[in-house]
Amino acid sequence: MSITRVDEVFNERLINLNMNAVNKKEAIEELTKNLYKEGHISDSKIFIDDVYLRENEGQTGLGNHIAIPHGKSDTVKITSIAFGRTKNDLIWECPDDKPVHVVILFAVRNVDKTTVHLKLLSQIAMALADDDILNRLLKTNDKAEIISLLSQEIS
Repeated sequence: MSITRVDEVFNERLINLNMNAVNKKEAIEELTKNLYKEGHISDSKIFIDDVYLRENEGQTGLGNHIAIPHGKSDTVKITSIAFGRTKNDLIWECPDDKPVHVVILFAVRNVDKTTVHLKLLSQIAMALADDDILNRLLKTNDKAEIISLLSQEIS
Protein backbone atom coordinates (compact mmCIF):
# COMPACT_ATOMS: atom_id res chain seq x y z
CA MET A 1 0.00 0.00 0.00
CA SER A 2 1.37 3.40 -0.98
CA ILE A 3 0.89 6.26 1.45
CA THR A 4 -0.43 9.40 -0.21
CA ARG A 5 -2.31 11.34 2.50
CA VAL A 6 -1.45 12.85 5.86
CA ASP A 7 -4.37 11.11 7.62
CA GLU A 8 -2.80 7.73 6.72
CA VAL A 9 0.26 8.42 8.94
CA PHE A 10 -1.26 10.54 11.67
CA ASN A 11 -3.48 9.69 14.63
CA GLU A 12 -4.62 11.29 17.87
CA ARG A 13 -2.12 9.32 19.97
CA LEU A 14 0.67 11.18 18.13
CA ILE A 15 -0.68 14.61 19.12
CA ASN A 16 0.49 16.41 22.26
CA LEU A 17 -1.27 19.73 22.85
CA ASN A 18 0.52 20.43 26.13
CA MET A 19 4.20 19.90 25.45
CA ASN A 20 6.52 20.79 28.31
CA ALA A 21 9.44 21.56 26.00
CA VAL A 22 11.18 24.88 26.50
CA ASN A 23 13.60 24.55 23.57
CA LYS A 24 14.08 22.83 20.21
CA LYS A 25 16.02 19.88 21.68
CA GLU A 26 13.33 19.13 24.27
CA ALA A 27 10.55 19.45 21.66
CA ILE A 28 12.22 16.91 19.36
CA GLU A 29 12.88 14.57 22.29
CA GLU A 30 9.32 14.84 23.62
CA LEU A 31 7.73 14.05 20.24
CA THR A 32 10.26 11.26 19.59
CA LYS A 33 9.35 9.68 22.94
CA ASN A 34 5.73 9.59 21.79
CA LEU A 35 6.69 7.97 18.45
CA TYR A 36 8.70 5.35 20.35
CA LYS A 37 5.92 4.68 22.86
CA GLU A 38 3.46 4.10 20.00
CA GLY A 39 5.86 1.67 18.29
CA HIS A 40 6.54 3.84 15.24
CA ILE A 41 10.32 3.95 15.79
CA SER A 42 12.63 1.31 17.24
CA ASP A 43 15.44 3.49 18.63
CA SER A 44 14.91 7.01 19.95
CA LYS A 45 18.59 8.00 20.09
CA ILE A 46 19.36 6.98 16.51
CA PHE A 47 16.17 8.66 15.28
CA ILE A 48 17.02 11.91 17.07
CA ASP A 49 20.53 11.78 15.58
CA ASP A 50 18.95 11.41 12.13
CA VAL A 51 16.62 14.37 12.81
CA TYR A 52 19.66 16.51 13.68
CA LEU A 53 21.44 15.39 10.51
CA ARG A 54 18.53 16.95 8.61
CA GLU A 55 18.48 20.01 10.89
CA ASN A 56 22.13 20.64 9.98
CA GLU A 57 21.20 20.80 6.27
CA GLY A 58 18.92 23.82 6.65
CA GLN A 59 16.27 25.43 8.79
CA THR A 60 13.03 23.58 9.45
CA GLY A 61 11.32 26.53 11.08
CA LEU A 62 8.75 27.80 8.60
CA GLY A 63 7.74 30.97 10.39
CA ASN A 64 4.28 31.80 11.76
CA HIS A 65 5.15 29.81 14.92
CA ILE A 66 5.56 26.50 13.01
CA ALA A 67 8.53 24.12 12.66
CA ILE A 68 8.64 20.89 10.68
CA PRO A 69 11.70 18.87 11.67
CA HIS A 70 12.04 15.46 10.09
CA GLY A 71 14.09 12.35 10.31
CA LYS A 72 14.55 9.83 7.53
CA SER A 73 15.85 6.81 9.34
CA ASP A 74 16.26 3.03 9.37
CA THR A 75 14.87 3.12 12.91
CA VAL A 76 11.45 4.27 11.64
CA LYS A 77 9.12 1.26 11.49
CA ILE A 78 6.02 3.16 10.36
CA THR A 79 6.19 6.46 8.48
CA SER A 80 4.40 8.85 10.83
CA ILE A 81 3.78 12.43 11.82
CA ALA A 82 3.85 13.59 15.45
CA PHE A 83 2.28 16.96 16.34
CA GLY A 84 3.15 19.00 19.39
CA ARG A 85 2.08 22.37 20.69
CA THR A 86 3.46 24.36 23.60
CA LYS A 87 2.71 27.68 25.24
CA ASN A 88 6.47 28.15 25.71
CA ASP A 89 8.35 30.22 23.14
CA LEU A 90 10.67 27.75 21.44
CA ILE A 91 13.72 29.32 19.83
CA TRP A 92 14.04 27.83 16.34
CA GLU A 93 15.73 29.08 13.20
CA CYS A 94 12.83 30.69 11.29
CA PRO A 95 12.68 33.22 8.47
CA ASP A 96 10.46 35.56 10.54
CA ASP A 97 12.50 35.14 13.78
CA LYS A 98 9.26 34.44 15.70
CA PRO A 99 9.24 31.74 18.39
CA VAL A 100 7.78 28.34 17.51
CA HIS A 101 4.66 27.00 19.25
CA VAL A 102 3.75 24.10 16.93
CA VAL A 103 6.18 21.34 15.99
CA ILE A 104 5.22 18.82 13.31
CA LEU A 105 7.80 16.01 13.41
CA PHE A 106 8.02 13.71 10.41
CA ALA A 107 9.37 10.21 11.01
CA VAL A 108 10.03 8.71 7.59
CA ARG A 109 11.14 5.19 6.72
CA ASN A 110 14.12 5.27 4.38
CA VAL A 111 12.09 3.40 1.74
CA ASP A 112 9.55 6.27 1.86
CA LYS A 113 12.08 9.09 1.81
CA THR A 114 11.42 10.32 -1.72
CA THR A 115 7.89 10.20 -3.09
CA VAL A 116 5.93 9.50 0.10
CA HIS A 117 7.86 12.06 2.13
CA LEU A 118 7.44 14.75 -0.53
CA LYS A 119 3.70 14.08 -0.92
CA LEU A 120 3.13 14.38 2.83
CA LEU A 121 5.32 17.45 3.17
CA SER A 122 3.54 19.10 0.26
CA GLN A 123 0.12 18.42 1.78
CA ILE A 124 1.17 19.84 5.16
CA ALA A 125 2.78 22.89 3.53
CA MET A 126 -0.39 23.64 1.56
CA ALA A 127 -2.50 23.42 4.71
CA LEU A 128 -0.10 25.69 6.62
CA ALA A 129 -0.24 28.29 3.84
CA ASP A 130 -3.89 28.91 4.80
CA ASP A 131 -4.07 31.53 7.58
CA ASP A 132 -7.37 30.18 8.93
CA ILE A 133 -5.94 26.66 9.26
CA LEU A 134 -2.80 28.04 10.86
CA ASN A 135 -4.78 30.01 13.46
CA ARG A 136 -6.98 27.01 14.27
CA LEU A 137 -3.91 24.76 14.73
CA LEU A 138 -2.55 27.24 17.26
CA LYS A 139 -5.82 27.33 19.24
CA THR A 140 -7.93 24.17 18.94
CA ASN A 141 -7.91 21.52 21.66
CA ASP A 142 -9.67 19.00 19.41
CA LYS A 143 -7.17 16.41 18.17
CA ALA A 144 -9.52 15.15 15.46
CA GLU A 145 -9.77 18.70 14.14
CA ILE A 146 -5.97 18.95 13.94
CA ILE A 147 -5.85 15.80 11.82
CA SER A 148 -8.66 17.09 9.64
CA LEU A 149 -7.01 20.51 9.19
CA LEU A 150 -3.66 19.03 8.16
CA SER A 151 -5.30 16.42 5.92
CA GLN A 152 -7.41 18.78 3.86
CA GLU A 153 -7.00 18.67 0.13
CA ILE A 154 -6.43 22.29 -0.77
CA SER A 155 -7.36 23.31 -4.29
